[in-house]
Amino acid sequence: MKTSNSNFVNGNNHNALLFNGVLWFCSFTILLLIFSEDSNPKKIDFIYTISFLATIIIPVIFNLYILIPYFLKKEKYLLFVVTFISTIILFTQLNIWFFSYVIDYIFPDYYFISYHSSTKLVTIFGVFLVGTTLIKLSEDWIYFNSIENKRLKFEKQQIETQLSALRSQINPHFLFNSLNVIFALALEKKEETTKAIVQLSDILRYVIYDSNTERVTLKNEIILLNNYIEFQKFRHQVSDKIKFTYTISNENFLIYPMLLLPLIENSFKHGIKGDIENTFVNLNISQNNNEFHFFIENNYSENLLNEDKEHSGLGIVNIQKNLKIVYPETHLFEISKTETTFMVSLKLFIK
Repeated sequence: MKTSNSNFVNGNNHNALLFNGVLWFCSFTILLLIFSEDSNPKKIDFIYTISFLATIIIPVIFNLYILIPYFLKKEKYLLFVVTFISTIILFTQLNIWFFSYVIDYIFPDYYFISYHSSTKLVTIFGVFLVGTTLIKLSEDWIYFNSIENKRLKFEKQQIETQLSALRSQINPHFLFNSLNVIFALALEKKEETTKAIVQLSDILRYVIYDSNTERVTLKNEIILLNNYIEFQKFRHQVSDKIKFTYTISNENFLIYPMLLLPLIENSFKHGIKGDIENTFVNLNISQNNNEFHFFIENNYSENLLNEDKEHSGLGIVNIQKNLKIVYPETHLFEISKTETTFMVSLKLFIK
């Protein structure tokens, strides 16, 4: 953003030669038609128009390259207005003085007078300065808008690349954990193995295809979480120790896909363990109007966490990175723990 604003203030896009060439050619043509008494301008009409235009060029250039960049664009509005009006009055008087005393020495073979009243001259100079100011600001705005659009597109591409990289970490991680579940069922030759494989395929279909969008409905995310929890129950016979409750006012409420699953994965990985007593996972989701709250807690053991220290924080880290990208300044992510409990709270405030 700073770069775009800097370009707007400095006017780096401005081609002075082209801009002034077009501006003064058009101005000369218009004034020549106004000052000529008929449709066939005479030599004196050309001389008068060029001379008149010469007295306008200086204040216009002064306004374009001094007043606008150093006063107007730097938000020194009062100084700009005072100097702008003073420039019009000063060069109006210089125009009168030029045609009354100077032009006769330059073109002694012609007789010129300043036949425009002071009020008319002020109007002409005012129109030129105001008009060229608007043209210059329009040129800068078009350039600024173009730069801003390019910046936004570039940032969007960067965000999409980052999110794609984060998802590429989440999905294999989820698949690895899920295959461990099926592997354990297969080792024990349980009848639920086939059912677990079918359920896993439904979960993966959602993870790989259905979640490949900018936002998904809360209804679909809850279905995913339910499926995942039921899938995990194939491995851990602790159904009574897993509680999932939710209260939502709008099931079409949109959130970023795959935002919650890694947190539940961590709870099962570090909470629901067969060799640990008092295992549990409590999950609650609530949504009302534009606010969304996700809360999960599970049993906690520092010794168990250290056993898988290399990969234990992957889900949490990815969640934090995703939140910074897709919910900047509109989320609250908190982690708390005791000697026996690990808790995560996520609040989203959707504008």
